[in-house]
Amino acid sequence: MTAPLIRPARADDAPALSALGRATFVETFVEGFAIPYPPQDLEPFLDAAFGVETTAASLADPAGAWWVAEVDGAVVAFATTGPNSLPHPDGRPSHAELKRLYVGKSTQGLGLGTKLLALALDWMDRHGDGPQWIGVWSGNLKAQKLYAAYGFEKAGEYDYPVGNWRDHEFILRRG
Repeated sequence: MTAPLIRPARADDAPALSALGRATFVETFVEGFAIPYPPQDLEPFLDAAFGVETTAASLADPAGAWWVAEVDGAVVAFATTGPNSLPHPDGRPSHAELKRLYVGKSTQGLGLGTKLLALALDWMDRHGDGPQWIGVWSGNLKAQKLYAAYGFEKAGEYDYPVGNWRDHEFILRRG
């Protein structure tokens, strides 16, 4: 295995990012946390959230930013940021939000998530005009601990739709 390369994402990364996002969501929430999403909710959600067209449109949006980690030429992790969209009364679109920080199961433990988070936080410092925001599943204690180490604190809760299923999420804020 070659040393990981972290770089800004490119438009031609959309298929790899789509596949990695879908696989990591399933590995983390379906297999890892054993959330029993009904198939009629999960499949349309995965198609909408991680479709190649959706990913390509997000990559092309100048209001946000994406970074990828590659190992041996394959995209194995990513982070994406953009205007805040979390449902908190103090949140504004002019604030920055970490939208996703995903590390594929096979490359967890290499420090890629921490490196990607540092890039995302730097971007958020430069592009937001207020607090920084993250939505995290209420049962993902490992992620909550990581974000707390960077100064994020619980500021609220909401239900994140996966089809008709609702995941109970925490809204974290820094600043």
